[in-house]
Formats: sequence, C-alpha cells, structure tokens
Amino acid sequence: MATDESQYVTLCLGAEVFAVPVALVREILDYRDSFRIPDAPAYLLGLIDVRGRGTPVIDLRLKLGLAKVPPNSATRIMVMDVPLADRVLALGLVADRVLEVATFAADQIEAAPDVGVPWRSDYIAGVVRRNGGFVVLFDLEKLLTADVGLLTTPTAVAAA
Repeated sequence: MATDESQYVTLCLGAEVFAVPVALVREILDYRDSFRIPDAPAYLLGLIDVRGRGTPVIDLRLKLGLAKVPPNSATRIMVMDVPLADRVLALGLVADRVLEVATFAADQIEAAPDVGVPWRSDYIAGVVRRNGGFVVLFDLEKLLTADVGLLTTPTAVAAA
C-alpha cells in the first residue's frame, strides 16, 4: 500500500522543532543584519538584499511570542516563496538553526492537539511524532497573515 509523502525543511527555535514544506524554500542563507523599516511590527526585522531584490525578514521567535535571542553562527534566514490567496510573498524567516530535509507520510501527520483552553493554533498544519518529541508543521499562510501590518499592505514593503 503506497502512502503520500511530503518533504519538509526542519528548523529549531530553541529546543522546539518546526517544519515548512521544502517546495516553498528558495534558499537558506547565513544570518545577516537587515535594513530596519520604520514603524514596522517588532517581528519584522527589516529588508535584506537577496539576488538584487529587497526581501522582508521576519523573526519567527518574535512572531510566535517567544523571547528574542541574539543571532549566532547557527542562525539562518530561510528565503521562501509563500503562496497567499492573491499573490506569492517572498520573505525570509529567521530560525535558530536549520536541521535537515525530512520526509513525512500523510498518515504520520496528526491534527494540532486540543489542550482544553483557548490558544492560537490556527497556524499549525499538523504535528509529527519524531525521536521522542514532536515536529510542528507550519501553515505559513495563516502564520503570516494573522496580524495587521506587514502582510495587509504589500505595497508598503515593495515601495521601501
């Protein structure tokens, strides 16, 4: 019996492991400082030049409400092309470190758990049990469009 499999790039924020579909990842860069955009949300670090194109960079830690940590030699920027309802958004996501490309079968992916209290889990596409822990699969469209700011005004970033 054949199972549907998908590939994901796994990344860490502290000890927690997350994953994004490999098809959305354009390239992975060493961390570099970005050009700060005035009045941008705290999680929007600014713009970097990626092959002649200004690309917004988001600190995933801050976007998820985690504590900010200084970048180190393992910190990476994953440059992604994220399809939204009306366009494809090119952006960089800062991760503490990028681990590997992993393949998960569809039957390994579980729904986000019900913890009995309200919490924002709409950005979780699923979880996979792995190596005694869990890998959280991001729904990037929901994660990135949850707040007012960067993604509600695409021309503001393009004009910067």
